[in-house]
Amino acid sequence: MAEEKQTSYDVIVVGAGPAGMTAALYASRANLSVLMLDRGIYGGNLNNTAAIENYPGFKSIQGPELAQDMYQGATQFGAQYAYGTVEKVELDGDLKRLTTDMGDVFETKALVIATGTQQRHMGVPGEEEYGGRGVSYCAVCDGAFFKNKHVIVVGGGDSAVEEGMYLTQLADKVTVVVRRDQLRAQPLIQEQAKQNNKMEFVFNTSVTEVLGDENKVTGVKVHNSQTGADEQLQADGVFIYVGSLPMTAPFKNLGILNEQGYVKTNDLMAADVPGIFAIGDVRETPLRQVATAVGDGAIAGQQVYQYLRSL
Repeated sequence: MAEEKQTSYDVIVVGAGPAGMTAALYASRANLSVLMLDRGIYGGNLNNTAAIENYPGFKSIQGPELAQDMYQGATQFGAQYAYGTVEKVELDGDLKRLTTDMGDVFETKALVIATGTQQRHMGVPGEEEYGGRGVSYCAVCDGAFFKNKHVIVVGGGDSAVEEGMYLTQLADKVTVVVRRDQLRAQPLIQEQAKQNNKMEFVFNTSVTEVLGDENKVTGVKVHNSQTGADEQLQADGVFIYVGSLPMTAPFKNLGILNEQGYVKTNDLMAADVPGIFAIGDVRETPLRQVATAVGDGAIAGQQVYQYLRSL
């Protein structure tokens, strides 16, 4: 006789990135039954990151390697992991009922939202059309397709510059197109990039269209905000890093989001609905880093235990 599938947990963590895995670790160490639900492989954006050089304890570590280490730690005290995209959350007294795209329904008294963010799209012609055919949002995932070729990186923040440097290990040339008159990346990252002879920067410039030959990307159209000039830049690939959007669609009906769609929390990671917590990149926070995500997760894992005791 098949074992009946468990559908009720003390804690459900939606999202298995650094924040979610840390929350699961702390909650399971408190002898709570914990389920981590994620729409993909555990690790979240760690799996799309090359070298991480600002996480304490490591001079440098590859994102996927850190994800694997964190997962082993998160599950060592019994936390479970399951695949599924949460589509709906319903409140029934103290209970939170989650429905996934797989048709599964789970119940919990404590819900931890750790769904993170996704890359913002530029919204220009050709971007969607050439997705997967030269347009990418992940250098680690797709960089190998552009060995000895010319690629364009769009953006001027940490992600754009760091991923641009990663791409120089593969591509022949990396052109970074920056909308502003200067980079927003951390000074150390900027300095490293400027010393890289495979990188060049084009400032005061926006991409207005992604060009292709119906099969693949051939370049971009750009507009210079200072000169007013429009021109075309030839390239084999376009990597886009123009910000991120919180993945909070299933939680809109709960009244816990701010105007930008991030979850509002207090210092204890608690949202405005009792028993709901939010951690990591998905919450309203001044800094979104692996270190801060882990700190959020530790606080939430402990606060979940305190909340359930109060019931």
